[in-house]
Amino acid sequence: MNLDTIKKYSLSCFLLTLPIMAWNIALTNKLPKDFQPDIFWKDIPALLKYAENISRTLIFMLTLLMPLSISTFKQKRGLILYVGGTILYFVSWLVLIYFPDSRWSSNVFGFMAPAYTPLLWLTGIGMIGNSFYFNLPYRRWFFILTAIIFLLFHNLHTMAIYFRTH
Repeated sequence: MNLDTIKKYSLSCFLLTLPIMAWNIALTNKLPKDFQPDIFWKDIPALLKYAENISRTLIFMLTLLMPLSISTFKQKRGLILYVGGTILYFVSWLVLIYFPDSRWSSNVFGFMAPAYTPLLWLTGIGMIGNSFYFNLPYRRWFFILTAIIFLLFHNLHTMAIYFRTH
């Protein structure tokens, strides 16, 4: 494998997930106790747990297979949606971290904000992608549908935690 091939495959949409993963790794332990793994993953039905994790894995795998390019108008709009969605996602965490007892953080919509705001940045990634590295046709709806399936399970999980703990 030559350097051009390595460069080609390393510039994938997966790069767009790195800030999200770094944020999650760095700050998960700062979230309120209900979001800590010993509570957040406790007594979650196996079907929900596996469906959420499998669909999450599919999202990351698909981003690895999508070249990162921002050249078309739709891709530029996708980048704006990704950046805006990422900012909202980060803010949703910060509110929970710094104002855990606020009315926002204590209600279902505030508590669940980190679970539903990824719809924006994931849709942005879906709009940025316009091909796969292999010879199958790329359809934005496929990536976005996979993201919606993941978010359905992730939001059901988060909602279950909210109603169990509040």
